[in-house]
Amino acid sequence: MTTPLDGSSLHPAGLQGNTSIYELRVPQLHNHYYLLSGPGSRSLEAFPEIVGFPCYTALLDEMVAAFRHLQSNGLGDDLDIFTILRGGLNYPLEEAAFRCGMRVRDMHFVSSERVAENHVIKGLEIKYDKIHPTRDRVLAVGDILATGDTFRYCFEHLMRNFLQEGGSIRRILFFTIGGTRAFRLMEDLSAKLSAIFAGFEGIDCFFFEGAFTVYEDKGVSGINHPDIDFGWKGGVVTPEFRRYIVQEHPDALFEKCIIYDGGARRYQIPVHFEEVLEYWEGIRSRADRIDVRALVEEKLGYVGPLSFEDWLAVTHLQGLPGLEDLWTAEQALFERTFDLAALAASRIASINNLKQQYEKD
Repeated sequence: MTTPLDGSSLHPAGLQGNTSIYELRVPQLHNHYYLLSGPGSRSLEAFPEIVGFPCYTALLDEMVAAFRHLQSNGLGDDLDIFTILRGGLNYPLEEAAFRCGMRVRDMHFVSSERVAENHVIKGLEIKYDKIHPTRDRVLAVGDILATGDTFRYCFEHLMRNFLQEGGSIRRILFFTIGGTRAFRLMEDLSAKLSAIFAGFEGIDCFFFEGAFTVYEDKGVSGINHPDIDFGWKGGVVTPEFRRYIVQEHPDALFEKCIIYDGGARRYQIPVHFEEVLEYWEGIRSRADRIDVRALVEEKLGYVGPLSFEDWLAVTHLQGLPGLEDLWTAEQALFERTFDLAALAASRIASINNLKQQYEKD
């Protein structure tokens, strides 16, 4: 069975400040794909305690680094911003552009609502939009992307408006905490735009810390949500993020996913913490029935231990130097003893304490 990352390789593309930029080369794909890794995005994706405005600022330096990388490779000095009013508001596109001396000509947005029942998305609805189509626009977009349904729905709405009003799109800059389904989505979107708009140049897609995958089932713990929760298996994760988790914060390996719902983390903080608590209370109640070794394998994304060469292949990190210590640390986790019940109790106490600061009086 083929996967979106078959034959892929990760290549250093530069260092901007504290942000590492990698180019992800995938032979069968036509757009440009990058991975960004910096202190802000690593902490945001590892710890659900980061809420409110820090969710926004956490990605700023990494986004500035991406813009400067593109500017050094021919990107012009102006762009439009397209915001999906949900998770998209957590992406500091306007401030990053300002810091790079770029002019934001127009701000487009749509209000997208997910219709969900029991954590299953049943549909989408756009209630309001503000779109001002013009010619030859570079569009910058940020969104959390799991299945890609919301982004596809919203972007097709924007595209119809551009067509009806005689506008055109030249290039897309897409930033995401997202999964590998973004590849097919971006490739399909690029093909459509190339057919519609003469001179369309393609898409530059930036993943923060990794191109993750989504759970296909409830996972080893029995409480993950398919098509919503992110994981490492089958994706490609920056060595910096793997090191940050494995060598510096190994308990964070057992968090529910790479990021809980982005909109709630900034705008409905008590709701966000309820989701975090639901997960950890589920872990605590099942701790004596969960196969911890299998859980470690699930979280790392492979059944181990593996040889160094096999580990490089399964993580898509072939060709990157200086990873022997990371490989050693990951293999050691298979032999480490984790007390899930104690960890869950600690996380529940910590989150409850923080949650009280955001409860209504």
